[in-house]
Amino acid sequence: MKQSPIGSAIAVMIAAAAFTPFGRAATFGDDVTFLKDHTEVIVLRDHAGAAELAVVPAWQGRVMTSSAGGDGGSSHGWVNRELIASGKPLPHMNAFGGEDRFWMGPEGGQFSIFFAPGTKFEFADWQTPAVFDTLPFAVISKSNDAVLFGAKFGLVNHSGTRFEVKVERKVSLLDAAAVWKELGILPVKDVSMVAFASENRITNAGKEAWKKETGELSIWILSMFNPSPSTSIVVPIKSGPESELGVKATSDYFGPVPADRLIIRDDVILFAADGKYRSKIGISPKRSKAILGSYDASNNVLTLVKFTQPAGVTDYVNSLWKLQDNPFRGDAANAYNDGPATPGAKPMGPFYELESSSPAAALAPGERLSHTQRTFHLSGPKAALDGVARATLGVSLDEIKDAFSKR
Repeated sequence: MKQSPIGSAIAVMIAAAAFTPFGRAATFGDDVTFLKDHTEVIVLRDHAGAAELAVVPAWQGRVMTSSAGGDGGSSHGWVNRELIASGKPLPHMNAFGGEDRFWMGPEGGQFSIFFAPGTKFEFADWQTPAVFDTLPFAVISKSNDAVLFGAKFGLVNHSGTRFEVKVERKVSLLDAAAVWKELGILPVKDVSMVAFASENRITNAGKEAWKKETGELSIWILSMFNPSPSTSIVVPIKSGPESELGVKATSDYFGPVPADRLIIRDDVILFAADGKYRSKIGISPKRSKAILGSYDASNNVLTLVKFTQPAGVTDYVNSLWKLQDNPFRGDAANAYNDGPATPGAKPMGPFYELESSSPAAALAPGERLSHTQRTFHLSGPKAALDGVARATLGVSLDEIKDAFSKR
């Protein structure tokens, strides 16, 4: 039976009420049940059944959320229940959520794929390509703990160059023992973990080479998580003089970030992730250590995001919204805190993001470029997580927790 407009509105309010701006869905099972009411969901599980992933083919093989404790465990990804329940696509971008989504760059500049030829670098003209917004990726194969997706599409950049692109994307759960070995840490007692990887490969499926003169593409992986007043982002960086390595961070994407929200030290950056102030930082390949992190002090959850970053490669697409003098001096990693775009406006989420990019893809016809991002959520007593934070991010949990406590 067709639902009345009043009934539809009530359904949306009920779905939205299942979370608060600074809370998370009660359990992973709650989020999966909600998602299955609106789209196909592939749930990946490890052999013990404790680590789980929810992956959605309709949204480009997006990892929507994960759990280290089965269906009854905490749900780590941000899920935009209000938008999903409404069933109404939005202009510019559909922020469905998800803690690992496939995008491509650059976002801005003369080689942007978000601004059509002849448009201005203004929000009214900004448009996320449907191929990584609302169109599905095909399922090629799947098992209990992995799924492979594929897609083929065309893109046109701001300069009018057309690209034919083939994408292969594999999402898989990672074995905990292998993760501890990768992190260089002995398994920590009382710490539960869910870890997964997205392996992403693009191929030049056209007849023309992708080159600097006409624009190149990149793989861009973005992770949306639940913000809170007690959550902070941590970005280890390489120390050294700006004359050799450049600025420690680009932090003026949306205007300067207030000092009580951003702390830049010689070897680490701390960034507030409360979902109350729209701001973004970028880390160049010369400064990046190919790892990002965050710590939710209220729930004792340490999140690590590691990604592939080829040594010595410095050509990364520049996504600033303007015509650029250096279109290949972009970021290897970014972090974003959501908030109102203008005073009193409704935020897009709120959420916060940890992001990584591949180098610019200078591909001849048939050539490929790959980029892998790994996400680890570790939950447990603060004392147990502290050693992990020190070993991987170079800071203690108290340093992270107290960075913005007086704000």
